[in-house]
Amino acid sequence: MLIPAAGARLGAHLVVPDEAPAAVAFAHGSGSGRHSPRNRYVASALNRAGLATLLLDLLSDDEAHDRHNVFDIFLLARRLHAASLWLRAETGLPVAYFGASTGAAAALEAAALSGSGIRSVVSRGGRPDLATPAALTRLRAPTLLIVGSRDTQVLSLNRLAADRMHCEHRIAVVPGATHLFEEHGTLTTVAELARDWFTAHLDRPTAGTSPRRSR
Repeated sequence: MLIPAAGARLGAHLVVPDEAPAAVAFAHGSGSGRHSPRNRYVASALNRAGLATLLLDLLSDDEAHDRHNVFDIFLLARRLHAASLWLRAETGLPVAYFGASTGAAAALEAAALSGSGIRSVVSRGGRPDLATPAALTRLRAPTLLIVGSRDTQVLSLNRLAADRMHCEHRIAVVPGATHLFEEHGTLTTVAELARDWFTAHLDRPTAGTSPRRSR
């Protein structure tokens, strides 16, 4: 499916389980998209927990070939914010973000926008240091930063970014994991941490929500 977002139409995959209490929009990292096997794995775990998920490409195929676009955090954040507005209107559900690598910076920037209404954020191997210091300071959504213990440089960058946050936040270090969480069992740990964070911080929707859809 294609969804409108900030002047573009983005490829997306939406799954909404019956009686879902909330929806999670995924922001992928550089060189990745809605077909990312790691994020699809996490999304499936969230679906089994009853949460809706929106996997989407924040760039078109042509845009993704330009490395400047891949690291244009403000462009990615605008697209993600617009997609979250569509997601909220389509499902009637509160929205959270799951960001990976550079997508985590876009998720934090988008969540920090005034009136964004984002309930919580989870970052997997993220680069929150690519978000502006002002956004990290403004952020109010409870934020979980998941980093592999062997991803030492990114772990240091996450700790520096967390020091700027005034919202509820936590760094979860996954033992033995590198940046892509390819080691046995580490991605399962990511999915469990994300599931628990989202379910602990997302309210159930109010009455009068729109029909659930699965694509």
